[in-house]
Amino acid sequence: MNAHDSEKVIGTLVQQGYDKVENEEDADLILYNTCSIRDKAEQKVFNRLNDYKRLHRQGKRFGVLGCVAQQEGEKIFERAPYVSLVSGSASYNKLPEMLVQLEAGNTRITGLDDRQTEETFETEFTARSNPHRGYITIIEGCDKFCAYCVVPYTRGKERSRTSTSVLAEARRMADQGYTEIQLLGQNVNSYRDQEGKRSFAELLAAVGEIPGIRRVRFTTSHPRDFTQDIVQAIDAVPSLCDHVHLPVQSGSSRVLHLMQREYTREWYLERIAWIKAARRPISMTTDIIVGFPGETPEDFEQTIDMLADVQYDGVFAFKYSPRPNTPAVTMADSIPEEEKSQRLQILLDRQRELQRVNYAKHVGEEVEVMVEGYNSARGQVNGRTSQNKTLNFTTRSTILPAIGSYLKVKVTQSFPNSLVGEAMGL
Repeated sequence: MNAHDSEKVIGTLVQQGYDKVENEEDADLILYNTCSIRDKAEQKVFNRLNDYKRLHRQGKRFGVLGCVAQQEGEKIFERAPYVSLVSGSASYNKLPEMLVQLEAGNTRITGLDDRQTEETFETEFTARSNPHRGYITIIEGCDKFCAYCVVPYTRGKERSRTSTSVLAEARRMADQGYTEIQLLGQNVNSYRDQEGKRSFAELLAAVGEIPGIRRVRFTTSHPRDFTQDIVQAIDAVPSLCDHVHLPVQSGSSRVLHLMQREYTREWYLERIAWIKAARRPISMTTDIIVGFPGETPEDFEQTIDMLADVQYDGVFAFKYSPRPNTPAVTMADSIPEEEKSQRLQILLDRQRELQRVNYAKHVGEEVEVMVEGYNSARGQVNGRTSQNKTLNFTTRSTILPAIGSYLKVKVTQSFPNSLVGEAMGL
């Protein structure tokens, strides 16, 4: 989502007549796009800004964008006085007029977002970095207020685009040769069509039915808004990828309550049952936080049990860290850092073993791969399956397949995080 925000900012500024350069030394203006969802994000931002001091002495100007900009606001000017512009993500469409102020000599320009803003950042001038796979933001902001999460405070309330505008952008992308589209949102399946025409599942299906689009993905889902018709759409429309990322965060209903996730272990597993009942196998991945305040060894064991119950194909796991302005900041963070690290390692080791077994089940299968690149050292082509699994393969042809092309590949070997195969018919 942050990468796509940068694409939209670049596209907007290029359309205004600015030139994008490849390195900082050639720039007159450096914009630093930030994320604050992880631990010590603010400190990392200010450390990076300190590295820019030498460039400031050369007359270069600086702007800080994104979630840390929104979170820290004008305090950034105090800690990094060589920064001239601070802008939250909902204010990116005002960047051109902010830069007019910058060029006029102003040195403290702010575009901070009102949480109640109805603004969505739409632009026809997105500078897409990949000519084959592209992103479309369909909803911004979050109304869930999970106890550990800073997003509602930095991204504002949930606000959806119209399905008409989303489909128009998707058709433009198809006309430009894009074959894979990923729909984005902090809670993408919380989408509510401003026109009242389509549910999220119906929008998914409509994008998947656009001529020329071969793959449609979406991220990130929230279990509270994950409905059975999403699974039915994946079953009905072949271009919808057979992969769902559904963050669980904890396998303990007690911890989920402390996290203010507003669902239980049983609620979550009911949605997993819908996915497992689909006509075609759907890959599942998730996010997990270990060491949340109050998590007991028994709670942690329930999370470990969840791995085996669900059989995820991938887990993004993190140690809990307090984020500014969130309810969890006031909770006693009594679990020692060493214990958090231990729990994280236990979880990662267990998941790695499960993936070793599950990835091995693909050996012998024939799957379609979108070509993403080449590894000349290994003589392999890199690709990704519809299930979002990395597949590195060889081909007998002396002519390498084009990046963005689709090939049938037979899986011959597996590892815990990737597959190996041979291209068929080449």
